[in-house]
Amino acid sequence: MASRRSEDTEDLRFRVLKLVESQPDLSQRDLAAALGISNGKVNYCLRALIDKGLVKLSNFSNSKHHLGYVYLLTPSGIAEKAALTRRFLQRKVAEYEALKAEIEALRADVGAKDSPEGVAEATHGK
Repeated sequence: MASRRSEDTEDLRFRVLKLVESQPDLSQRDLAAALGISNGKVNYCLRALIDKGLVKLSNFSNSKHHLGYVYLLTPSGIAEKAALTRRFLQRKVAEYEALKAEIEALRADVGAKDSPEGVAEATHGK
């Protein structure tokens, strides 16, 4: 089983790749705001994705006097995003199932305590 830290890193990579794919012209500041993390963390993550060849940074001209940047997923980045999506979904389904089981156990516990037998046990210290 993966450590919590590696899962968090993988989730961040997934979320960055997802945003970059859907909105390639977002600035690092916009990405940070959308993800609820610091600009430095976005910069570090993007640099790692660029170094791995998953994201490509390209210049484009917004106007005559302004150069902008666009982040594009490479073919490797698209494949990695698909793999991350599968693993992310598997983790979230497992979390959902565990939470669902915990909720059912709590409901059963509350239901038992609300029943006449549960009230009698609580009153008599059984």
